Parts: sequence; structure tokens; C-alpha cells
Amino acid sequence: MKNLLKKVFVLGLASAMLLLSGCGGKQTSNSSVKGTAAQSTTIQKYHWKMVTSWPKNFPGLGMAPEKFAKHVNEMSGGRLTIQVYGAGELVPGFEVFDAVSQGTVQMGHSGAYYWKGKIPASPLFGALPFGMTATELNAWLYYGGGMELYREMYKPFGIIPMAGGNTGAQFGGWFKKEINSMDDLKGLKMRIPGLAGDVLKKAGAIPVNLTGGEIFSSLQSGAIDATEWVGPYNDLAFGFYQAADYYYTSVWHEPSAGLEFLINEKAFNSLPKDLQQIIIVAARAVNEDTLDEYNARNNSALKTLVEEHHVKLRQFPPAVLAQLKKYTAEVMAEQAAKDAGFAKVWKSYSEFLANIRSYNDLTLKEYYKNR
Repeated sequence: MKNLLKKVFVLGLASAMLLLSGCGGKQTSNSSVKGTAAQSTTIQKYHWKMVTSWPKNFPGLGMAPEKFAKHVNEMSGGRLTIQVYGAGELVPGFEVFDAVSQGTVQMGHSGAYYWKGKIPASPLFGALPFGMTATELNAWLYYGGGMELYREMYKPFGIIPMAGGNTGAQFGGWFKKEINSMDDLKGLKMRIPGLAGDVLKKAGAIPVNLTGGEIFSSLQSGAIDATEWVGPYNDLAFGFYQAADYYYTSVWHEPSAGLEFLINEKAFNSLPKDLQQIIIVAARAVNEDTLDEYNARNNSALKTLVEEHHVKLRQFPPAVLAQLKKYTAEVMAEQAAKDAGFAKVWKSYSEFLANIRSYNDLTLKEYYKNR
């Protein structure tokens, strides 16, 4: 019995030691797991640069990229930060596309019509004379196949485009002399980009492409005779009323002015999926927010221009608008004949416009008459 008890004691002691040894191994394993977890939760941070075609912090246009950067920073918890540069701070305003395409920077913010020399169809994603309104353009982009075509056109350049704001319907512009007939457009030097410039060229005018920061001095010095920019909100900020007497309210060349975010494809694909989604959502939010802001600000700015600065409002004669519309149709046909990409996008755009126009004529157009 004594020997039996001794054996039981020895076996029990051995078991206890094995158990303790096992527990000790598990603790080591936990420490190892904890160490691995600590390493795996090391947060990778991304720091991007965004160049723009606008003066730094300029109302509306310049604040859209700033808001985007703020949204991305907050939604990502600081994992993705974006430094925004105004036109000329890092690259000139018209070199935004190339900077993003070449990977010099990860992002850009600009207007699609500036790249029509590289991508003939690009203006269709932003501003088309007698084309879609802002809400119609957004509908086409997001639900009518426009976004897929947008990305197809930019892909050869290694760029992913995203809608990045809209200033809504733009005024006809500032003129040093009144426009009473088509003859008054002949020889007129006007700052106007995109397809609208091609239309005015048919009318005998001389379209000039300038970034926003160059316009006032050019108008004041006489280098140009007229300019379009955006509308009352931005035009007041630039002080154009000091350099031209007549402000034409007629909307024709940009019934919608879509802005864009340009994203280097390699940089975007290097991000985790959640950060990619944050960029997509932030761009969509800024796209809508920018339009909301312009709709809210333009009216009060126009009152200031008229009541405080005594700006003379004018409208183009119906005959002038009719002729500009005719020239627009000619420009579209010519562009489609010259470039297959343009023809493909124009087919989608024009079909969508025809359908949504019929619907809006029955609804909004009638409502505006009856309101």
C-alpha cells in the first residue's frame, strides 16, 4: 500500500508538472500571437498629392478638392491624407492631366474639356453647348452608361476619372461691347474653352484658352475682348465687373459644367479596397455638394453685381442663339466624323439627352412655366 501511494504521488506530481509545462507553452504562444497581432495591426499610411487647375482655396472650384481631401482623411482615420495644390503651385493649371498620367502626383482636379487635344470626347463628360443640364449629366454618368465610357476614354493614359463637382448652368459671359448680331462676334477675342470655342470659331470669333488666374489681367489689358468663366458666384470673386461692362445671362455654351477628379490608376490600385471605396464615396459627395453650393450662392452674388456694382445684364438675341445652335450641330458632326471615340460617346450622350429631354419637357419645363 505504501509503495502504491508513493507511485500515485509520483504520477500525480509528473502530471502536474506536465500541465504546468503545457500552460507555460500556451502563454508563450499567446505572447507570440499578441506580438504577431501587434505587427499585423501596424497601420500603413498613404500620403498623396493633388494638383488642380484652380487658384488655391478659390470659392467653389478651389474648395471642392479641399473638401474631398478632408472627407478622405476623416473617413480613413488618417490612413490616407491628400495635400492639395492650386494651379501653378506644383504644376501649371493646364498640366494637371499629364502630371497624373505620368505619376508625378496621384490625383488632379480640373475640367474635362481642357483635354480635348488628347481625348476628343473629353468635353462630353463636362460641358456641351446646348447639351445636358447638371442633373441630366449626372443621370447619364451614373445610370446611363456615361461613367463606363468616361473611364474607357481615359484608361490609355493610366487615369481613372470620377465626377468631381458641377457648377450648374453658366452665364454667357462678360463683354466689353454689346452683342446685337452675329457680326458683333467676328474678330472677337474671347476666353472660352472646349467645344464652345470651336462653335465661336465658326462664327468668326477667336477663342482663347486661359486658366482662371489669367483671365482678369487679360480682359483688363485688352488681350481678350470677352470671357466666360462660371457664373455670378465666381465671377464676382474675380472682379470681372471692373474690366467689362456687359454681363450676358444667356445660357448656351455650358448648361452644365462638370468638373472631374483624375486619379493615377496604379496609385489607386495600390490602395486597400476600403480606401478605394472611401475615394469613390468622397468624390460622389463632393460632386453633389458643389452643385448645391453654386445653386445657393449664385443668386445672392448676382444681386451684389447688379445692386452694388451696377452691372448691365444682357441676353443674346434669339437669332444669335439660333445660329450658335446650328454651328454646334456642325461641330458635333465634324468631331464624330474625325474620331471614333468621340462618335461612340456622342451616340450614348445624344440618345440619353433626347430621352431625358422629352421627360423634362413634360415635367420640369411645364412646372417652371406654371410656378
